[in-house]
Amino acid sequence: MLLWSYLTVVLTDSGTVPPNWKPAWDEERGEVDPLNESEFDGLQPALSSRRIRYCRKCNQFKPPRCHHCSVCGRCVLKMDHHCVWVVNCVGALNYKYFLLFLFYTFLETSLVTLALFSHFLAFFSDEEIPGTAATLATTFLSFVLNLAFALSVFGFLIMHVSLVSANTTTIEAYEKKTTPKWRYDLGQKKNFEQVFGTDKRYWFIPAYSDEDLRRMAALQGLEFPSNPDFDSEEF
Repeated sequence: MLLWSYLTVVLTDSGTVPPNWKPAWDEERGEVDPLNESEFDGLQPALSSRRIRYCRKCNQFKPPRCHHCSVCGRCVLKMDHHCVWVVNCVGALNYKYFLLFLFYTFLETSLVTLALFSHFLAFFSDEEIPGTAATLATTFLSFVLNLAFALSVFGFLIMHVSLVSANTTTIEAYEKKTTPKWRYDLGQKKNFEQVFGTDKRYWFIPAYSDEDLRRMAALQGLEFPSNPDFDSEEF
């Protein structure tokens, strides 16, 4: 499961803005650059007075929650961050796979730590320890490294669990740190389903059911339902 999740997050495109994509309306008025007249060509007149999201590096409009990755050199749908460990951006289309990769990495390192725990304790006992000096040193070092890695991954996993529960990304959490409310926060259950889907059979594997992909627009990274209580507010 660890290898499956890792290969899936590496090989899955994180989400690319479709060619010639144009917004129907402004989704995030607090995070945009005003456009000049030439950039409004082809838009409806009613939209010309609004501020919409536009990437000057890619020279294209940006969908809601989309950000430009300076490493990849392109805009990524619902971008969370660029991860050097998977040599890929983490975005709308592979965020679930990244979380599963963290989860199974934590389980694997924890399992190795538990398996080596008795050997680690033997170093501090008066009993004679069988094996060569190289074997003993390798065992001791493996325990320490796996424990440290398990703890660090666990902290990273907890951080992303909190982000999923609030329906936000790492970038959005930083940008809205002074905003007490978030328009895409639909409640923990719906927030979770926007990442993992509604089919429980697929929650722990790096894949989605065909019905979820067909029915949930959020999994495609272009449209996201918002809390109706906040639709009239600016963030």
